[in-house]
Amino acid sequence: MKFTLSWLKDHLDTDASLDQIVETLTMIGLEVESVDDKKALKPFVIARVLTAEKHPDADRLKVLTVDKGDGKPIQVVCGAPNARAGLIGAFAAPGTYIPGTDITLSVGKIRGVESHGMMCSERELMISDDHDGIIELPEDAPVGASFAEWAKLDDPVIEIGLTPNRPDCTGVHGIARDLAAAGLGRLKDHVVEPVEGGGESPVKVHIEAPDLCRTFAVRLVRGVKNGPSPKWMQQRLKAIGLRPINALVDITNYLTFDRGRPLHVFDAAKVKGDLVVRRAVAGETLLALDGREYRLGADMCVIADDNGVESIAGVMGGEHSGCDENTTDVLIEAAVWEPISVARTGRELGIITDARYRNERGIDPAFNEPGLELATRMVLDLCGGQPTRSYVAGRRYDPAERKVVSFPVSEVKRLTGLDVPKAESLAILKRLGFEPQGEGDVVDVIVPSWRPDVDGKADLVEEVMRVHGVDRIEPQVMVSKETVGGRILTTAQLRTRHAKRALAVRGMMEAVTWSFIPDGHARLFADNRRLIRLANPIASDMSTMRPSLLPGLIAAAQRNADRGFGDVALFEVSSAYEGDRPEDQRLAAAGIRRGTARMERQGRHWAGNAAPVDVFEAKADAFAVLEACGAPVDKLQIEAGGPSWYHPGRSGTIKLGPKNVLGTFGEFHPRTLEEMDVSGPLCGFEIFIDAIPEPKARATRTRPRLDVSPFQAVKRDFAFIVGKDVAAATVTRAAAAADKKLIAGVNVFDVFEGASLGPDRKSIAVEVTIQPVERTLTDEDFEALAGKIVENVGKQTGGVLRR
Repeated sequence: MKFTLSWLKDHLDTDASLDQIVETLTMIGLEVESVDDKKALKPFVIARVLTAEKHPDADRLKVLTVDKGDGKPIQVVCGAPNARAGLIGAFAAPGTYIPGTDITLSVGKIRGVESHGMMCSERELMISDDHDGIIELPEDAPVGASFAEWAKLDDPVIEIGLTPNRPDCTGVHGIARDLAAAGLGRLKDHVVEPVEGGGESPVKVHIEAPDLCRTFAVRLVRGVKNGPSPKWMQQRLKAIGLRPINALVDITNYLTFDRGRPLHVFDAAKVKGDLVVRRAVAGETLLALDGREYRLGADMCVIADDNGVESIAGVMGGEHSGCDENTTDVLIEAAVWEPISVARTGRELGIITDARYRNERGIDPAFNEPGLELATRMVLDLCGGQPTRSYVAGRRYDPAERKVVSFPVSEVKRLTGLDVPKAESLAILKRLGFEPQGEGDVVDVIVPSWRPDVDGKADLVEEVMRVHGVDRIEPQVMVSKETVGGRILTTAQLRTRHAKRALAVRGMMEAVTWSFIPDGHARLFADNRRLIRLANPIASDMSTMRPSLLPGLIAAAQRNADRGFGDVALFEVSSAYEGDRPEDQRLAAAGIRRGTARMERQGRHWAGNAAPVDVFEAKADAFAVLEACGAPVDKLQIEAGGPSWYHPGRSGTIKLGPKNVLGTFGEFHPRTLEEMDVSGPLCGFEIFIDAIPEPKARATRTRPRLDVSPFQAVKRDFAFIVGKDVAAATVTRAAAAADKKLIAGVNVFDVFEGASLGPDRKSIAVEVTIQPVERTLTDEDFEALAGKIVENVGKQTGGVLRR
């Protein structure tokens, strides 16, 4: 929100300096983002050209003698076609910074002739884009005076960062109200006098969508003369970055910023029949004032007539009914739109306008008809004409519908620590437009129509606090608690940190990828799940919420490879999306390795080149995450094969029980890589952190006692002949289950297949670590335990001991 100092003083009677105003704005919550005090224009002075002679060595240059008001004429070389004796313009002396060209002048020679400054064009002073000649001022312009002061270009411009909950300060009048409440002056009373119109408006309004438009007021003014707006209005609009168009349009833009009241003007000759406020028909189009054609959706609110859609309600008008220099009859419109509808329409169409900015925050319904009267008065003053009476459709504003909030005055002290007397608290609220009712410790406060953001007592406390002074809140020492605090981080937060640390230790680098990915990539990793597509994506290749973290990481690895970094190991711990409900958002840890990016070594080496990454590297990464997150890794099952994006023979699924899938890992399917336009050996994993069960609560956080057996462990080897479809993990689990007390571990050290074993058979050799606990085992104990191991493996796998 931008405005000039003089514009503010139209509404605020104050002697405060610019610095005081800026400081107070920030203190009351209207944070000042920038101030342009126009210092860059102060060095320019009004000067008169005394003589203008042709340059001796250049046909297009002239040598001027310039009087800058001090009685000491100086020589200036100028190439402007309108440079002549007697011309009065803006002069810059050597050492002056020229904002339009970003240079600092110095005394120089141009084709052998010294030049001590320059006569400036409007573009060089950033007044306009005109660079056809130097500025020409009237004969009565005071030579030697400050050009910026004389031309009223020294008006400082203030820009504030407005929060979405303050629609009342989208106009200069609302900002002045806040400053007056803070004691920085008096708010000027601008009473809007109704305009007496003659006759009924021939154009009526029919609201077919009352849920999208609360009220709609319109008035016809005949016989207007539309031309340029007055200079003072153009200067203010230019100062805040708006381009003057014509008087009728400039009036609406001016009131948008002056009162936060967006308006629209239709050329009445181009409107056919009555105006209708309705929902658009899907597929309808409108050529808007920005010259673009927009295709409208069925949930968008429009203003239409017998010709079709004439305006996108609350967002932008149409080119067809816009006002130009030929307009003689004008329809002035002021309406109160449903903020959510305006915001949704603007976002879906990608339109950002000053009208949308205000309408989506909420317009003061009480100022709708006064806003129309004020606009009518300005049209009559600047363009002339004869107005009709206004026509109002919809629900007019009723003061009885204002919100009433119960306000315990003591809440100011409790919530802020500020000891503000009751009388001062109520006085602050009154200055802001609130109406306190009652005399007790709890008063009812009527909320003004321009403050839709105030709903409860805490909001009123905030109003008192910001005007009284946030800087008056005394710092307080934090109270020290004698008890030890409980756990601060949630399980998900702890597991996220542990997972990141575990993967970083394994030599992987963290990546942060987009949550939305190309639709084609999302379909590859959807696994028959419904995809969540964005209604208004920021780019065509970011149209779908990611169902997995893997496609983003794979694409990132390929971008690295394209730039010469082929051996990369990346990971990410973030959310994937399986639906549009909160419970469909899953916390996952995923990682990929490309090329030879193994943990132990990568690339070429004199002791032997590193092998390409494979499924076992991905499996190790996956188990590192599970162990770091506290999963019971000794109880996990691995099933061969995984989702469709993995190679079917080089992938696995990690489960805890028959249904709880904790993750997947493997080498990626060549078809997946081909469709993603990715090359190179690639393996990866994805662990669903939120699927890992919570560990059982312990009675104490103290670590359990370390029990070390005094007896030496013994290792025994077994080789079992099993079917080819039997997983090695099944054999190890069966062997370990033979005696959980004595067997400390089982490890596979050999797998053999050959004709001697028979068709579809293989041999799996395991090393069993036996740890005595109570006594040294005898040969008979070992024989008995070996028999249990063979028997248990035979029952669970059908395997027999290899002789």
